Amino acid sequence: MKRRLLMIAYHFPPLAGSSGIQRTLRFVQHLPRHGWEPIVLTANPISYDETNVDLLAEVPEHIRVERAFALNTQKHLSLFGRYPAALARPDRLLSWSWAAVPRGMNLIRHYKPAAIWSTYPIATAHLIGAALARRSGVPWIADFRDPMAQNGYPSDPETWKSFKKIETEAVARAAASVFTTPGAAEEYRRRYPEYAARIRVIENGYDESSFTDLDADGGPLVPGRITLLHSGVVYPTERDPRPLFDAMARLKAAGVLDASRFAIRFRAAAHDDMLEAEAAKRDIRDLIEMAPPVSYKEALAEMLRADGLLVMQGRGCNEQIPAKVYEYLRADRPIFALASGETGRLLHNNGVEGGAALEDGPGIEAALRAFVERMNAGTAPRPSAEAVRHHSREARAAELVSLLEEIGDAGSPGQ
Repeated sequence: MKRRLLMIAYHFPPLAGSSGIQRTLRFVQHLPRHGWEPIVLTANPISYDETNVDLLAEVPEHIRVERAFALNTQKHLSLFGRYPAALARPDRLLSWSWAAVPRGMNLIRHYKPAAIWSTYPIATAHLIGAALARRSGVPWIADFRDPMAQNGYPSDPETWKSFKKIETEAVARAAASVFTTPGAAEEYRRRYPEYAARIRVIENGYDESSFTDLDADGGPLVPGRITLLHSGVVYPTERDPRPLFDAMARLKAAGVLDASRFAIRFRAAAHDDMLEAEAAKRDIRDLIEMAPPVSYKEALAEMLRADGLLVMQGRGCNEQIPAKVYEYLRADRPIFALASGETGRLLHNNGVEGGAALEDGPGIEAALRAFVERMNAGTAPRPSAEAVRHHSREARAAELVSLLEEIGDAGSPGQ
């Protein structure tokens, strides 16, 4: 008989525009093969900023998905662009908890799950997880993914306090607190030494089935031109493009970069105006290409056809790894990495050479010059296929199952 896991996740199909969907969705797909039946407690789609039905077809038909009523404070409760701050702490989905907790208790009474799992970065998910664990006594796993309350984040002091309160309760009450990088886990072990033994790592990964039947044989994106692809959001601070653009301007002036032979395509960057303005300031607007969002499958297919893939991750996010990086690794294309910390470590360990820190303008210039030379010569290295295989979502599901069995044997602390 399969054991059941109640999974609390805001990021779930048909939500569009978030790579965070993949973590929950792929666990939902793979857990049944390991003897666990997921039950998903998520939010009703009216709370989503954007929707896309493409990934709904990948939710197994037999999985129970409960959609609790939720309003997006900014979207539904604002008047002339303003809304009550108290209804947006810890985040704009606070109202989700009001319906989700009673719905969750009904699910617990009916299905009797062996464990509860909630996943950040929507902090309200941990509010729901904590409430259900308190009321039911069912062991709870708090899936933080990335650090929560950080220095200067959230910037609003009252929101920061709400994050800190949720974080502290989660680490103390949950049977396990899970992070996606060793660096983030180690930071939390230092932050909460009395609970260090309960802090674990389950990294993100790629899903092999997502790459089947993709059209990777259509040739290069632009024949005769090296196209470097950045797929996903470019955050103005965490993924600040200005040092890269400065380096590109110098290389253009030196005759190394020419628009007929090189360009960076930014797919679904979300800050197109900023990128275009910064490029125009440096007279490299002809070296960048803005592209709108596409479906998940189309985005993966584009990765397979790109000449190279661009990673940008600033030092302020040294303890984080963008989920997209694992798909980059699986795409088996040369990677130009502007990253340090955990992202740089992961790429280095998987055979990605060269690159520089995102903040290191001169280093970027030298690395980009060398990368383009190797691309032209056909000698740019690709990730190690043997190393990449260890990052499959199937392997991550097996790690989650091991943790579930462990906490089941040990019982749930903090109740």
